[in-house]
Parts: sequence; structure tokens; C-alpha cells
Amino acid sequence: MTSASETFRAGPGQVSEDRSALYAAIAAYSLWGGLSLLFMGLGAAGVGGWEITAQRCIWSLPWSAGLVLLARRQGEAWAVLRTPRTLVWLAATATLVSVNWAIFVFASTTGHKLDASLGYYINPLLNMAAGAVLFREKISRAGMLAIALAVVGVALQAAAIGHPPWVALSLAVTFWGYGVLRKQVPASAQVGLFVECLMLAPIGIAYLVWLHGQGVPPLGSTPWATFLILATGPATVIPLALFAFAMRKLPLSMMGFLQFIMPTIAFIIAMTTGEALTPLSALSFVFIWAGVAVYCAGSVRAARAQAAKR
Repeated sequence: MTSASETFRAGPGQVSEDRSALYAAIAAYSLWGGLSLLFMGLGAAGVGGWEITAQRCIWSLPWSAGLVLLARRQGEAWAVLRTPRTLVWLAATATLVSVNWAIFVFASTTGHKLDASLGYYINPLLNMAAGAVLFREKISRAGMLAIALAVVGVALQAAAIGHPPWVALSLAVTFWGYGVLRKQVPASAQVGLFVECLMLAPIGIAYLVWLHGQGVPPLGSTPWATFLILATGPATVIPLALFAFAMRKLPLSMMGFLQFIMPTIAFIIAMTTGEALTPLSALSFVFIWAGVAVYCAGSVRAARAQAAKR
């Protein structure tokens, strides 16, 4: 992983590789940000939220298997499948990621995309706060200010809607929990996702079999619905592949900055599809964005200070 100064001094090949990683990160976060459009299309095609989640679990499996083959990690996959302790960890992460998927699908298909945007804005700030509480990590003054601004933003959002923003908080907590547990798992991103999908696919199949017994077609009632259902596989796996590539090449500070592309796109989609933003709710986002700005500024300063010591 290279710092900005090292990249500047690097040769043409290294600069080209770093530029490719930057484009990959932007593409990954942009695809994740636009994922709600796919689920909105599925909802409009008559596919229910639970069915969307089940289909995503199923069709992500062959694509994640292909990713393992492409990365030549078959040996690692077999080793993981023969290690009970690792499988227990992955069962926990599979549970969290499936819950996160279900909540995001619900938010995308029921007019709660602003809540989803809020959840993914506060996620990195939650990571920082939880790191201090659970792992006794030190937080800078900028970090403390960012967390305080986010807390105010969440409180204002609760006041705006009359109750805690459960969708936003649930998305943030499940995504945070997934990230924390995945760090404990001795498996690459590709192999981890493949095993998670391998665990989730039978549940998805069982649910679709039950739905079929109720008269619901297994692959949608129209060719368009079928196409969108099949698209849930690559829509899940391709961003992960781009993300995994970028993570190996780019500084964490840059990845932390770029991750806000995702909720920003989700926010734009919510606004352009007619979700209401009350004045108080808008003010809550102002505080959230202020916290994000402080967070990014602190990350940039920390990265520069670390680079100066090298």
C-alpha cells in the first residue's frame, strides 16, 4: 500500500496501477450506491422484499464461486470449508449480512432510501466510536467532534420522524458488526463471500419453494422481472471484486474518504424519486455531513502526518 508521496515518486507502471485502483474504488462505491435502483425495479415488477433477498442469496452464489476461481483461491476455499471454527465465524457474518441485505431491500422498496443513506453516512463514525469503546482505540479531537455531530444529526432525525431512525441505525449496526466479525475470520473477501452465500443459498431456495407453493413464479412473472432477479448476483459480487482490488492498492484514508460516494448516491436517488425531506430532517443531514467533513479532514491530516514520518 502506497502513500500519496510514494505514488508521486513511483514509476509509470505503479502510477497506472494506483489509478486503476482508484477507478475500481469509485466504481465499487458507485455501484453500491445505485443498488437501490435495482431493488426498486424489482419491487415495481411485483417481486416482494423477502423474495428479493432470497433471490440475491441464491444468485450471488455462482458469481461468488466464479470470483473464487478467477482469484485462484480454490485451495483456500476448501481449507475454510474444512475448518469448523472458521465456519462458525462465517455463519455469524452470513447472518449479519443477510439481515443487512433484507433491511436495505426494505428501505429501497418502501420509501426509506433517505434512512438508508443516513445509515451508511453514520457507519464509519460508528466504527470509530465502537473502536474506542470496544477496543480502546484513541480518538482524535476531530474524531470526537465528528461523532458528536453525528449524534446530534441522529437525534434531529429522530425528532423529525417521531421515533428513533431504526432503519438507518439497523443498517449501520449490522454493517458495522459484519465488518468487525469479518476481520476475525481468516479468509479473503472472495472466499468469505462465497462461503456466506453457500450458507444462505439453501435458505433462499427453501423460501422460494414455499413461495412457489403459494403460486408465486420462482423467477418472476415477466421476462423483465426474471432479468432483474438474475442481475442481483453480479450486482452483489462485482462491486465486492472491485472493492477487494482497490483495498489492496489504496491507502485506508483514501478508501475512507471514497466510501461516502455510496450514501451520497443513495441520497440523490431518494430525492429524485420523490421522498420527502422535511426542514428538521434536512437539518439532521447537515449535521451528519458536517461530521463526515470533519472525519475526512481528520483522515487526510493523519495520512499526511504518517507519510511525513516515513
